[in-house]
Amino acid sequence: MNMPSTCEEVPMSSQKVGTLAIDLGNSTTVVAFQGEQDRAPSLIDLPPISSLKGQIPSLLCYRNGDPKRLLIGQQVLDLGLSGELSPNLVSDFKRWIGAPIPSEAHKTSLLPEEAGEIFIREIWQKIPSYLKVKRLVLTAPVETYRAYRAWLHKVCSTLPVDEIALLDESTAAAMGADLSPGSKLLVVDIGASTIDLSLVALEGGEGRPEPIAQLLRFNGQDLEGQSNQVLRCAKVLGKAGIRLGGRDFDRWIANYLFPECPITESLLNAAERLKCRLSNNDVQDTDILFEAYRGQSDSNSKNLYLSRRQLEKLLTEKGFLSVLTELLNQTLARGRANGCSLQNLKGVVAVGGGARIPLLRRWLKENIKPAQLITPPPIEAVAIGALKLTPGVEVKDVLQRGVSLRCWEQRSGRHIWHPLFMPGQTWPTRNAFEIILAASKVNQKEIELVIGEPDVTGAHEVVYIEGIPTVKQKNNESRVNSWQERPETILLNPPGQPGQDCVLLKFSITDDSKLQMQGVDLRSGKMLQNKVLGPVR
Repeated sequence: MNMPSTCEEVPMSSQKVGTLAIDLGNSTTVVAFQGEQDRAPSLIDLPPISSLKGQIPSLLCYRNGDPKRLLIGQQVLDLGLSGELSPNLVSDFKRWIGAPIPSEAHKTSLLPEEAGEIFIREIWQKIPSYLKVKRLVLTAPVETYRAYRAWLHKVCSTLPVDEIALLDESTAAAMGADLSPGSKLLVVDIGASTIDLSLVALEGGEGRPEPIAQLLRFNGQDLEGQSNQVLRCAKVLGKAGIRLGGRDFDRWIANYLFPECPITESLLNAAERLKCRLSNNDVQDTDILFEAYRGQSDSNSKNLYLSRRQLEKLLTEKGFLSVLTELLNQTLARGRANGCSLQNLKGVVAVGGGARIPLLRRWLKENIKPAQLITPPPIEAVAIGALKLTPGVEVKDVLQRGVSLRCWEQRSGRHIWHPLFMPGQTWPTRNAFEIILAASKVNQKEIELVIGEPDVTGAHEVVYIEGIPTVKQKNNESRVNSWQERPETILLNPPGQPGQDCVLLKFSITDDSKLQMQGVDLRSGKMLQNKVLGPVR
C-alpha cells in the first residue's frame, strides 16, 4: 500500500508557533514544521542550503580551506565541490557520531560530532523568521542511541527553544505511517548508514481511551504540548540494527565497476544516482542504465553501466539479504517474547532511501506474510512521524543490550553476573526488579554495586577492508562489560557474615533511561539511600 505525502505549504503571511523536526541523515537531512493549529506537517524550504523542499544534502565544505567560507548542503553541490577528496569536504559524518571511526574512513578537518554540530546550528540559523519554534524534536539511530543522545544534548543546550525532545528513528517512522491506535507494525528503515528494524505497538483502540501521555524527556525536562491531535503512546516491542546502509551499497557498486579506481565522493554520487534510477518501477531487470562520472581529469572520467539484475546479484553476494534475515529473526524473537508475531501486525512499514530498492520490497513481501507492506514517502517519513509524536506522547523504548549486576554466588563460591533487565525490556519500567544480596566474607562492611552491560549477540557485523564495507560473522561468546563509572557501595552496619542475607534491592529504569536503585537492610528494616547508577541502552 503506497501512501501519498501528507505535507502542506506554509503561508508566509503570519508567524506560526509550533514544533520543528530535524531528521539528520547520512546523505539527506529533512526539516519539517507543524504549527499548533495545523492539521498536517510541512516540509520547510531553506535556501540556499536545501536541494528540494525540506531536504538538505548532508555536506559541509570549507572553500579553499578557508574556515570563514563555510558551505552547507546544496551550496556544496552548486559549486561542484562534492567530488573533492580532501579534508575540506565533510560528508558521511552522521554515521560515525557516537561510534568508532575505522582507520580506512576518509579523514577530514572536522570530527563527525563537530561536523554534525555545525550542520544543525547552520540549519537553525536558516529557519524562517515567520516560524516560532516552541519545541524541537530530533531523531537518533538505534545502535548509538545513548552516545548520540549525549551529543545532541550538548549541541542543543544553547539553542533558544523552550522544549527539546528526542526519539529513535524507527519509532518516528512508525508514526509516519499514520496507522490507527492499537495497531502493531514492523518498521524497516534502510538509511544511508544503518538498517534498523523495530516492532512497534500504538496504544489505544478497541474501545480503550487514548492515554494522556508525556513526551520523551530531554535534559530532565518533560515536553508538555497543547496540540489538539489525538494523543498516542507508542511502545517498541523489539528491535535490531546494524551499521550498514545505502552509502555502503554505493561503495559496493563503485568498487564492483571500477575496482582499481579510488573511491571519491563524485564516484559515489554517480553510483548513488545509478542505484536510484535502477530502483524506479519502470525499469526492467535486464535494462542497462548508465551514469557519467567526471574524475579529476578528463582521462579519469567514465560511464557507469549497470543493470538491475547485476545490482541485485551484487547486493546478495555482499550479504544484504543474509543481514536482513538475521535482523528480522532477532526482531521477531523479541516481539514474540512480548506477545507479538507477524500474524498480529497491521502492516510492515518500509522507510529510508533504501526502501525504494525492488529487491528489498520483494524480500519483504516474501518474508512478512501475512502482514501487508506499507510504503510511506521514504525520505520524509521519519521527520513527519517525529512531529506526530510531538506533543503529548509517551514513547516506551526497549533495551538493546540489557543490564546485569555482579553478585556473590554462595554455591559456587564466586562472583557471577545476574541479569537485572534483559535485551528487549521496555522502559520506563512499571515494576521494579527485586534481588536479595548476601555477604560473602566475615565482617563484610560494604557491598559493591558493579553494573555490567552484555555484549550484543548479533551474528553479523560490518568491518572495513581496504575501504570497502564487508559483512562478517561475529564471535558470539557471551561477555559482560563493566560500566566505566566507579561502583556505588552499600554500607553494612552491623557488618555482614558469610551467607547472611543483608539487603533487598529494587532496580527500575526511569523515563529518561537511568537505572535507579531503592532498597532496605533486611536485618534492621532501615531503608537504604536511593541511588541513580547511570544510563542504560
